[in-house]
Amino acid sequence: MDDQISDMNSPKRAAAGQSSLTIGIVVGEMSGDTLGVGLMREIKKYYPHAYFVGIGGEKMIAEGFHSLFSMERLAVMGIVDVLKRLPELMGVRKKLRNLFLTYPPDIFIGIDAPDFNLNLESTLRAGGVKTVHYVSPSVWAWRQGRIKKIAKSVDLMLTLLPFEARFYEKHDVPVRFVGHPLADKIPLEKADKTARLSFGYSESQRLVAILPGSRSSEIQNMAPVFIEAVKWCLQRQPDLEFIIPAANQARKIQLLQLMSEEVQPLPIRIVEGQAHEVMAASDAVLLASGTATLEAMLLKKPMVVAYRWHEFTHAIISRMINTEHVALPNLLAGQELVPELIQDQVTAERLGATLLNVMSAENEQILLEKFSEIHQVLRRGGDHHAAEAVLKLIGRL
Repeated sequence: MDDQISDMNSPKRAAAGQSSLTIGIVVGEMSGDTLGVGLMREIKKYYPHAYFVGIGGEKMIAEGFHSLFSMERLAVMGIVDVLKRLPELMGVRKKLRNLFLTYPPDIFIGIDAPDFNLNLESTLRAGGVKTVHYVSPSVWAWRQGRIKKIAKSVDLMLTLLPFEARFYEKHDVPVRFVGHPLADKIPLEKADKTARLSFGYSESQRLVAILPGSRSSEIQNMAPVFIEAVKWCLQRQPDLEFIIPAANQARKIQLLQLMSEEVQPLPIRIVEGQAHEVMAASDAVLLASGTATLEAMLLKKPMVVAYRWHEFTHAIISRMINTEHVALPNLLAGQELVPELIQDQVTAERLGATLLNVMSAENEQILLEKFSEIHQVLRRGGDHHAAEAVLKLIGRL
């Protein structure tokens, strides 16, 4: 880290002149890494030698990002998991705070990870650094009192979804709805069967994508019951095939260990990465609630969304939520387009029965039309508009 600090303030960078630009970014998970690398590429169209530093994922690092800590260290979910790692997380945040106050970047951008980033943004903004938060926390759904903290912490909120921007406008927080970059990258037309052929499956085979999450804790919580749901389905429809795209090598190893505990081999294939391709190849998707539900919707796939927390976490969060739905497709539509099973509802039988039902649903055309309408709304050139908003905020557009 000392080398990174020296690099931020090196004579070499100072010699770059007025065209130089230093941007601090912190992302906490894979979806943030995807947003971050898109933002970097757009900013580099204006400033090819811009310097990006903080915490980033593999995609951002490959683009030239200087990551001071592993993004994996921030990938925790739920109150219990956060408490276990709290001293480490606070130590990382303190080091970043000291770094960015000692060598202020031109702007700091927190991408998602609100519990980590908003505190950091608040301190940096008080110290004179312009701050942007990219991807709204679910403040409109629970703990709405956080809006006061957000107002004090950020100079600008960038939202991916239109209803989020309307919420901030009501509370006089500077906001810009930029659209979702995934909606720009995914064609409006439903994916054809090309992707499934690339995995070696025939067009006649029925394939289900299983996405239990990208974090270690999510795999631990969701993968075992998803595997049980697979067995439930196979007892009734033995011709089904299943494929799991592991987020990275560590998650693949974790999943393979779970599979090794099965007495009888199951037709579940595990690949590393390729979540987009896997979902595109599938006939339906069983997945944990999160960003992947949006991608499945943009790919026009029938899906079953499930999630469960540690009981202690659920006891607290369930009392704070004031929205009817948790799955992004349902939130965007304002109605239940896709089934969502939460906490005690997440059983092998419920998951299996719901999955088989959506695979034989008669309203597939209606679902396709609804998904396409939402896709059009989100298709706005998200990476470009986000970069434009960031540069405009600091007078560098």
